[in-house]
Amino acid sequence: MAPPKGRTASASRRAAAAEGEMKSFIGKRALITGASSGLGLEFAELLAAQKVNLVLAARRREPMEELAVELRRKYGVDILVEAIDLAAPGAAGRLKSGLDARSLTIDVLVNNAGYGLHGDFLETPIERTVDMIQLNMTALTELTYLFGRNMAARRSGHILLVASLLAFQAVPGYAA
Repeated sequence: MAPPKGRTASASRRAAAAEGEMKSFIGKRALITGASSGLGLEFAELLAAQKVNLVLAARRREPMEELAVELRRKYGVDILVEAIDLAAPGAAGRLKSGLDARSLTIDVLVNNAGYGLHGDFLETPIERTVDMIQLNMTALTELTYLFGRNMAARRSGHILLVASLLAFQAVPGYAA
């Protein structure tokens, strides 16, 4: 059978393999940070379509609640919304403790929350830079550690770390 138009045979095989792997996630639970917009929203849609139950975490509750209503209706998955500012010190631990208190096991962690600052480093209030570092690095590391330990103990789990290309390329005005 020929691959779909515009795809190579190897791309078709990779897509089929990925689809097969996604089927193993049916009924699992994923935590998606930065879930109120952008890539986080897209990850939520993709995983819900594969019958993965979700925990959506971000600062803004309203967009996540709207997304949860839509995804429940479309896909029939269980969704918990957690409004939390992961830039706050200790927030990752509080999120983990709250999920543990509900006896929720996270099988897939999508570490997506993050942002960048643009402008002259010395003109940017240091608090904004520290918040960005707390979210982009510290919270990501804490979440990976906290949920990764459980996954390692179960010998099961997946972690996706999402980053911007700006994290890997020097660009004027993005020094922090």
